[in-house]
Amino acid sequence: MRYSRYKAMTLIEGLVAIAVMLIAMEGFTQFFVRSWNTNKFILEEGLASAAASRATNKIITKLRSVRQADNGDFPIESGSDFDLKVYIDIDDDGVTERVHYFLDLATDQLKVGVTNPVGTTPVSYPAADDTVSILTDYVVNENANPVFYYYNKNYPGDTVNNPLTTPINVEDVRLIRVHLLVNIDPVRAPNNINIESFADLRNLKNYE
Repeated sequence: MRYSRYKAMTLIEGLVAIAVMLIAMEGFTQFFVRSWNTNKFILEEGLASAAASRATNKIITKLRSVRQADNGDFPIESGSDFDLKVYIDIDDDGVTERVHYFLDLATDQLKVGVTNPVGTTPVSYPAADDTVSILTDYVVNENANPVFYYYNKNYPGDTVNNPLTTPINVEDVRLIRVHLLVNIDPVRAPNNINIESFADLRNLKNYE
């Protein structure tokens, strides 16, 4: 009589095998979830960085065309670390609007407000923004890292007086630097993405 060399798996062995399989599946699942979250974070951070870069370039392009307000006011109304008001024909309609760039510290959003002149000659600009829209999110600049830096006509030769101390004398400004720190999750990733660019205010040379 010939006996089989193979033994049936006992109940305990089966349970052990199932447990090992479940542990392996759990480890794979956790690895997959961590990988997914990491890749998702990297993608979202990249998209936020790209949006902030586009917003910076858009601001710089517009700042280069600042001009005298339609009521004769100086091209720059005011400027501080997180707030800048200038006069620009922002929509190319031949009318000079007051354009208000500012960082909303409560929401980490860089915003722009636009105000159209009202009345007849001389026109006036209402104190409040007519419209406000979001330029980009996740901007985490704080007091030590302003969004706006201001420079006079002697920069870069004069590094003692530049950047100018805020609040600025608007008539001294000839160059503005826009500096954004972007981070979609400062707690998780403390290394901010740095985006910055300079705008030469070409039309202000007429005031020298």
